[in-house]
Amino acid sequence: MTEALFTIPLWADLTAIGIGSLQGALFAAGFRDRRLDLLGVAIIGIATGFGGGIVRDVLLAQTPAALQSNWHLLVATGAALLGMLLERLFHRLRHVITVLDALTLGLFGAIGTSKALALGLPPVPAVFLGAITAVGGSILRDLLLNLPIALMHVGSLYAVAAVAGAGVLVAGSAAGLPIVVAAVLCVVVTVVIRILAVLFRWSLPEQRSIAWRVSWRRRGA
Repeated sequence: MTEALFTIPLWADLTAIGIGSLQGALFAAGFRDRRLDLLGVAIIGIATGFGGGIVRDVLLAQTPAALQSNWHLLVATGAALLGMLLERLFHRLRHVITVLDALTLGLFGAIGTSKALALGLPPVPAVFLGAITAVGGSILRDLLLNLPIALMHVGSLYAVAAVAGAGVLVAGSAAGLPIVVAAVLCVVVTVVIRILAVLFRWSLPEQRSIAWRVSWRRRGA
């Protein structure tokens, strides 16, 4: 009964995976000093496109959607190869990777949250699952590149953008909005927060700053 609430359209899933794989390959190809070969860049691109969806389906105890169709792997591979071949062109267009990263975050967040609601998860776990789906690909990308995970950095607002978008989707669905409209709002909110955070360098308070203030207040007391 709950699964009939909403089924993720194949085109939406493929779009998210394609953009995620394209962004991952562009990101990896930009590291000239890493000396990655073509296969390495393609693998990172595919992992970026698949990461969030696989984590989502594992947590839901389901067979990963990426393994239930021939199209998922073909689209991910094609998008990764495209990102690899056009990296020099995209590199000249500043902020392209940032925009694609934000769009990937929003699309996967919307898909993950929608699927959680369709399977009958309560609102808070649905938001959590949507956020995990959104950031899973970028975490796997950074691990494969042996980079500090962007999610953990001051100023990234990755998780904040993902949680905000997922929260809007859940609230919109609870308010009676069509799930597709709520999903579009989720993507828009996520993308806007992420891009504004980059442009204006928004960030959450740094842990060391908070610790210093607490220590200073105790000394002053």
